[in-house]
Amino acid sequence: MPPATRRADTPPPRTGTGEAEVLRAFLDYLRASIAAKVEDAPEPGVRAAAVPSGTNLLGLLTHLDAVERATFLGEEVTDWPATFRAAPGDGAADVVARYRGTVARANFVLDGCADLRAPVPRPCPGRPAPSVRWALVHLIEETGRHAGHADIIRELIDGATGR
Repeated sequence: MPPATRRADTPPPRTGTGEAEVLRAFLDYLRASIAAKVEDAPEPGVRAAAVPSGTNLLGLLTHLDAVERATFLGEEVTDWPATFRAAPGDGAADVVARYRGTVARANFVLDGCADLRAPVPRPCPGRPAPSVRWALVHLIEETGRHAGHADIIRELIDGATGR
């Protein structure tokens, strides 16, 4: 394993007291954390399987992109296991740019959601949608879980730690 390098830790966000503001700030914090883990990771480590399941940094961010699109943009995912694999030609910059674009689109949808109890707007009528509150909490949980995986994988690749 390469010698450990330390990145500056970014503390959790300080926000106002509104529930929506707090939830969105923590989700954005986690989104930025995992994107940062992937964006400057070296090849070929960024796509190398770090564990027997085949989990790798590009796959984690590709999966989170699919979760964001399914949850906030209403896109249907028919093969969830496939979302953990980046396309062979995709590099870290491609996957990070796509993820950040999806996050921007998801945030645009969320900007129009004033009531956390209301369902997330869906472009496809007739499909059930979770409440905005549920969707935000789910994405915090999902992104946090995979950001933790990314922390460990990145440290195995080049010793980088921190958020």
